[in-house]
Amino acid sequence: MSIEAELRAEFDRWERNEKVFFAVLPYALLSLCTLITLVLPFWDVSLNLPVVLGLTAALALWTAGFHAHPRWRHSGSLTGLYYVGLIVLGASVVALAPWYGIFTFIGYVHAFLFLKGAWRYAGVAATAVIQAASSTGGLSGATVDEWLVLSLVIIVLAAAFFRFAELDDRRNHRQKRALTELHEANVKLEAALTENAGLHAQLLVQAREAGVQDERQRMAREIHDTLAQGLAGILTQLQAAEQHADRAEAWRRHVDNARNLARDSLTEARRTVHAVQPDVLAEARLPEAISDVTRRWSQVHRIDAVLTTTGDPRPMHADVEVTLLRAAQEALANVAKHARASRVGLTLSYMEDLVTLDVRDDGVGFELGARRADGAGDGGFGLAGMRQRVQRLAGRLDIESEPGGGTAISATVPAIPAGA
Repeated sequence: MSIEAELRAEFDRWERNEKVFFAVLPYALLSLCTLITLVLPFWDVSLNLPVVLGLTAALALWTAGFHAHPRWRHSGSLTGLYYVGLIVLGASVVALAPWYGIFTFIGYVHAFLFLKGAWRYAGVAATAVIQAASSTGGLSGATVDEWLVLSLVIIVLAAAFFRFAELDDRRNHRQKRALTELHEANVKLEAALTENAGLHAQLLVQAREAGVQDERQRMAREIHDTLAQGLAGILTQLQAAEQHADRAEAWRRHVDNARNLARDSLTEARRTVHAVQPDVLAEARLPEAISDVTRRWSQVHRIDAVLTTTGDPRPMHADVEVTLLRAAQEALANVAKHARASRVGLTLSYMEDLVTLDVRDDGVGFELGARRADGAGDGGFGLAGMRQRVQRLAGRLDIESEPGGGTAISATVPAIPAGA
């Protein structure tokens, strides 16, 4: 149980005990006064016993009748009527039997519990006057002057204590209200923490699923850029070798190209499985790596391809270099498969905040948005994978093409320096 809950429970127990005590107190005081009344006639034969006992019964019934209807306490007029009756009956019995001042002490308690505002202090003053009469012996007691002086002293003392009791009661109500608000805030906080825990678990599941999906996409892109392109190149070279079976030199060249492609593809596949950067980047900077890829592609496909580098070449983050290298490989692979081009120009541009790779060919081109008969339109997996790579780095991939006008691909990514 929390601290505020324990304090609230303690306040509740105190209030319950207080209600029971104040509910029983009038009857306990009245019983004590009645007992004195029944014993005293043995020494005081002048006591009008029937009248005193009658007033005692009237007080008991008056008090019990009011407490039997709890709703009357919320009515100002009924509460005022009850208190006036209590004071009148109490003054009457004290006039005959001064020891009933013991009972009239309940006037202070009921003034505090049932009266509001200035009426509380009026009740305190009335009770103090009766208490003074009780202390001076009732009707047969001290003089009027003595009674008035004693009444004034008791009124002042009772009002002072009454004021302190009011302030203490207000403080207790504020503390209880603060504890209630704190408990409600803790309940809301606990609910929020529970909800946050659920959301956190949900986010973990989503993050795990996103990680799995991202890894699948990475593997798909790498397989496409290595194995798929390598196998396509091997198949192309083997088909060319078959067509030149009667020409030993040409046949040998195509077979050697197929063997080299197979070896390179196997190496790249192993590096892909272990998430290692491409072999050409492990041994050279990006411009040299793209230049090497371009040169070997040109030798295999017998298509003129040239790389031009502008700006200040500098080491970039591994993801930037891999993305641009794969973009160059994919663009050249598409040229070899579809463009029927005679010349390809690649431009690697280093700018202050960006690095751009442009690949332009003079091939047959295509209509953007259309799908070729072989299913390799501009929405094919190769370009889609290239776009995903670029967008993962908050970059852009632009494609320009038209039938008979060649194709231009531009990949632009942030210039994230190595080690960043």
